[in-house]
Amino acid sequence: MTERRFDLIVFDWDGTLFDSTALIVRCIQDACRDLGCTVPDERQAAYVIGLGLEDALESAVPTLPRERYAELGLRYRQHYFARQHALVLFDGALALLAALRARGHRLGVATGKGHRGLEEALASAELKGVFDATRTADVTRSKPHPMMLLELMAELRVAPGRTLMIGDTTHDLQMAANAGTASVAVGYGAHEAPAFETHRPLAVAHSMAELHAWLLDNG
Repeated sequence: MTERRFDLIVFDWDGTLFDSTALIVRCIQDACRDLGCTVPDERQAAYVIGLGLEDALESAVPTLPRERYAELGLRYRQHYFARQHALVLFDGALALLAALRARGHRLGVATGKGHRGLEEALASAELKGVFDATRTADVTRSKPHPMMLLELMAELRVAPGRTLMIGDTTHDLQMAANAGTASVAVGYGAHEAPAFETHRPLAVAHSMAELHAWLLDNG
């Protein structure tokens, strides 16, 4: 492993470390069916992953009256929590996190999930204590606003130039740009790789193995 370039590496959760993209899409669609509103196709539903839940649902179902988004969010959560036990980390994620910690990186999470959802996911994946700090969309401003990264950097006392954001959506990459940090995209999650080009990530990893190799050589 080379000398580290970044002191803080921040991961998105869904679609980056956790193999949950397909389930989130289905839960959005099922919640829409419950309310009898327009059901977004898979691409539309996947595009909003990474945003806070309210922003995501408003983007995925723009024709729904505003007063019904709380009801839609409740139905989404019911579908998601009923099925989340079947979700797992991407193969190789544990080994990657262990290698980064062994090299002395601080690790963070910046996610559109709520705090409860993230805590339950960390517990089920046996990752309690692995991350030095986390931010969720219900405790601070959601992506692509830079607040999540700004708060993590302030808490852990790491400068933007020594911070790297890793995510599977353009929302993650835009947040990194807004916060003045570098970014790496993963092409196995919610957004397709061509969408990343305008955001100029340092790399696009198409598998967890590629991400692991890049970080150990360049992170």
